[in-house]
Amino acid sequence: MVNKIFLLVLLLLLLLISTVTFSQNSNLKALVGGTLIDGYGSKPVANSVILVEGEKIKAVGTTTTVKIPDNAEIISTEGMTVLPGLWDMHVHTMINGHADYAYWDKTYPPLLGDVIMPSSAEQLLMAGVTSARDLGAPLAESIAVRDAINNGDIPGATLYVSGPFIQKKPYPGTEDFRWGVNGPDDARKKIKKLAKAGVDVVKLIDQDQMSMEELSAIVDEAHKNNLKVVVHGHRPEEIRRGLKVGADCFEHTGLSSAPRYPDDIMDMIRERTADMSSGPLFWCPTVEGLYNYEYTRDNPEVLDNDSWHRGLPDTVVTDIKNSIKHPDQLPYFQLTPVRKPTLKTKIQQLLDAGVVLMIGTDSGIPMKFHSQSTWNELDVWVNEFGIDPMYAIRAATYWPSLWMGVSDEVGTVTPGKYADIIAVKGDVLRYISLLQDVDIVIKHGKQYK
Repeated sequence: MVNKIFLLVLLLLLLLISTVTFSQNSNLKALVGGTLIDGYGSKPVANSVILVEGEKIKAVGTTTTVKIPDNAEIISTEGMTVLPGLWDMHVHTMINGHADYAYWDKTYPPLLGDVIMPSSAEQLLMAGVTSARDLGAPLAESIAVRDAINNGDIPGATLYVSGPFIQKKPYPGTEDFRWGVNGPDDARKKIKKLAKAGVDVVKLIDQDQMSMEELSAIVDEAHKNNLKVVVHGHRPEEIRRGLKVGADCFEHTGLSSAPRYPDDIMDMIRERTADMSSGPLFWCPTVEGLYNYEYTRDNPEVLDNDSWHRGLPDTVVTDIKNSIKHPDQLPYFQLTPVRKPTLKTKIQQLLDAGVVLMIGTDSGIPMKFHSQSTWNELDVWVNEFGIDPMYAIRAATYWPSLWMGVSDEVGTVTPGKYADIIAVKGDVLRYISLLQDVDIVIKHGKQYK
């Protein structure tokens, strides 16, 4: 009787061990055959092999240097470029291409947390954007959606959120996602509230309307709480003040039609980039929405791409379509044709001054959808502005992860890091626009596409 019980227990133990082993083995993937751009900027690796175990990358090499376990799930990347999951460092998940902000802000707050923001995050993911910096949205919804994605409850790009914009005075009707400051003490109070809630970054705009005491209090309090500060660079005085108080990243290329940044600003930028004790100076120019406006206006068929419908109710899709029915009439873009020629010049000024550019798109603005914005930004950089494609890819992979302080976890295809990996048929370094149709999307080891 004792021997039978012993044998039964032994059999159960063997079954348990084999079940656990099978579960572990079935969690092993091998991406085999593609040309790997690992994110560090060196020569791509042909005939690459990437072993993924669970959420992490286990090994990286070639078909001759990495032995593929017999029990691994083989994912062929033959004929493909394989690269780290993309980052978009300037998105707005609370909006999705609608042309009337005032109407949207009044109508859709009840849907932001459960529908709009999750939809935006999933659209980013399916476009190959595995990480994104979400700059400006209600605090509770920002934290909830970010955490739901991180917990695996909903699919989406990993979000690094700012919660509400910080500015001198919120625009009427936007108080839930734009917080005003009234004096240095109030400024510190607002930043402490954001930090306590758990935001990842602070988004500051209209800083030229604040006192220097208020502005300094915001940046100082943010840095005390290990939060970096992102600031607008639309107007010359915004840039001057942002540089003076040590802002960590500038956004946009300017609202005006002035052809160049003023000389005194360029002197300040060069002085800042010469001071490597502060690290690189980062900038997200967000040019594509402006540069491609006239093309979109005159060729509106691109707006019928239904990738941006994903996760949105039909009523919302119809509402967005109706708002952009007449692209030529949108007030948002009336000055854009005059601004367009300034964009390449300003980007070249920044590059010449030693600024590190990162891919950010302002995704969500009128006619700019989360499923399309990032690859369009890369395309404009490379094919219109002549930026080296490897630089552009690093601006969407390595540099963003470093800026966010997570380069030891993501941003490159490296053993030990999370398996955030995408693949696309063809040579991305020659044809960057291939990224408009990413074939494989893996995030934290899970294949979504």
